[in-house]
Amino acid sequence: MSPPTPRLRRALLVLTAVLAALLCALASTPAAADDGPADWTARPAGGSGDRDARPYVYLEGTPGTVLQDRLAVTNSGRAPLTVRLRGDGRAGAWIRFAVDTVTVPARTRAEVPLALTVPPDAVPGDASGEVVAVDGGEESRVPVRVRIGGPTLAALTVEDVGISGETLRYALVNRGNALLRRPRLAVRVDGVFGTLLDRPERPLPLELAPGRRVELTEPWPDAPALDAVTVRLRVTAPGGARDEAEASATYLPVLPAVGGGLLVLGVLALVGSGAYRRRRRTGRGAPEPPDTETEAETKAETEAEADTRPLAKAGAEK
Repeated sequence: MSPPTPRLRRALLVLTAVLAALLCALASTPAAADDGPADWTARPAGGSGDRDARPYVYLEGTPGTVLQDRLAVTNSGRAPLTVRLRGDGRAGAWIRFAVDTVTVPARTRAEVPLALTVPPDAVPGDASGEVVAVDGGEESRVPVRVRIGGPTLAALTVEDVGISGETLRYALVNRGNALLRRPRLAVRVDGVFGTLLDRPERPLPLELAPGRRVELTEPWPDAPALDAVTVRLRVTAPGGARDEAEASATYLPVLPAVGGGLLVLGVLALVGSGAYRRRRRTGRGAPEPPDTETEAETKAETEAEADTRPLAKAGAEK
C-alpha cells in the first residue's frame, strides 16, 4: 500500500480534531445540566401556567384579621422533592403554613395553604415580606405584599435642634401611622440686628415610615463671626403633619476672645500685686503702738525704788 498523500494526512488530522471536540462536548453536557437551575419552583397558587402565575402574594385586611392564600410547589424532576417552608421579613413573620415541610412526587405540583394574621396593633399602610422554600442547597423566594386598612394619622416632630459652627443639626420623627413622603423644610435664623437667614420651604428627599427617626443636617456657610442667633425650623408633610422647633447660640471670635480674657487676667494680676506691695510697705514703716500697761508697771517700780533709797541710806549710817 502506498503511503498517504499530504492532502490525505491533513484531512485525517481535521477529522480527528472534529471527533475530539464532539467527545468533549458530550462529556461536559451532564455537568452543565447539573449546574443549571433547579427543577422545581415555588409561586403563588392559582395560575394554570407561567403567563397566569401571580408575581407575588397580595392580601388586604384590617388589624386583627386572618387572611388566607395558597403556595404552589411544582416538581418537574424525576425524583421526589422535599421542601421546607418559612416566612421572612415583617409580613413573613405573620404567616403560618398548613405544613412546614412538604414532599412533592416527581412531575407533580402540590399546593400548601397558608394563613396570614394581621396583628391587632398593626399600623395601617403597607407591609412586605417573603415566603422562603428551601430544598437542600436550593432556595426559592416568593414576595408577599399586605395592605393594612384602617384610619391613618399623619404626625411628625422636629427634635434635637442644634448649631455647630456652619452646620444646623436636627432630627425628624414620624409619630403617626402613615408613611410620610418628601417632608418640606423651612429655615429661619434671627440675630441681634435682624434676620440672617430665611430659606423657604423645600422638599427633603426621604420617606419616613411610622416610628422612624432620622438625623439630618443643614449647611449654613454664612454663619456670623460675632452674634447671638436663634434658629427656627419648620417641617410640614402631606396629611397635615406639621411641627416647629428652635435653638439658640452665641458666636464669638476665638482669638479676640482669648486675647481679651488674657488681658483681663493680666490687669487683675497687676492690681493685686500693687495692693500687696503697698500693704507690705505700710506695715514696715509704721511704729509699733506703745504698750501702756508695761509703761505703767515700769513707772510704778521706779517710784517705789526712789522711796526706799532714803530709808536704806539712813540705816546704813546708823
